[in-house]
Amino acid sequence: MRIAAGIEYDGSGFKGWQHQDEKRTVQQCLEHAITRVANHPIKVIAAGRTDSGVHATGQVIHFNTAARRTPFQWLRGVNTYLPDDVCLLWVREMTDEFHARYSAVKRSYRYIILNRREPSALFRTRACWEHRLLDVEAMCTAKTPLLGRHDFSSFQAAGCQATSPVRRLSCLDIGFTASWIWFDVEADAFLQHMVRNIVGTLVAVGAGEKSVSWVEEVLVARDRAKAGVTAPPHGLYLAAVSYPIDYHIPESTMAVRYW
Repeated sequence: MRIAAGIEYDGSGFKGWQHQDEKRTVQQCLEHAITRVANHPIKVIAAGRTDSGVHATGQVIHFNTAARRTPFQWLRGVNTYLPDDVCLLWVREMTDEFHARYSAVKRSYRYIILNRREPSALFRTRACWEHRLLDVEAMCTAKTPLLGRHDFSSFQAAGCQATSPVRRLSCLDIGFTASWIWFDVEADAFLQHMVRNIVGTLVAVGAGEKSVSWVEEVLVARDRAKAGVTAPPHGLYLAAVSYPIDYHIPESTMAVRYW
């Protein structure tokens, strides 16, 4: 039997999603908890791997099991054995054709910035702090060339293992209220550090370091060295993963409900 589940986690205390020897990871915690409920070893597959310090409000996983449990029993049982910084949000029985990663058609991220002179004692691991006053209007203008299908080599981490740097960016919205600024980014798939590199580049424009036209120059250059710095991981949230409607995957919990 194949089981799908929606996951929420605070990435502050994890060294990323994927298993690493002698390091605490989200995958390790989930597999330990699900194994206890299933009474046999479980391997978990995620829609996307998140880096150390990155959070999720809408991660999706699947696993195979011979155990017979209702969705409610999986939900309550697994959450009983999970630490406080990871939580299952929903559980569904799926056909074997479903794959948390390969069946996904879109992924959405939110990046959050606290834009004020003083840092935050409360949100130091939940948002990026930027003391310089950012020009949101300039960033909104500068983002336009990034929309659509492009070679995003300029926004790809050096160690990225993707076979192609081409991605279709379908949404890049920038919102703000009071001292908060957020970037909602949606694409068919993402390169390693792609969202954080885009945010770092747009922040350089918002801070007045670079011109609005510079972002398009960076995109065309296809050279990571031409782009801005990589934004810190703790401002990033995997907000949602979208699948074909036939799978009846529940609506993911979007970050907007929290911010």
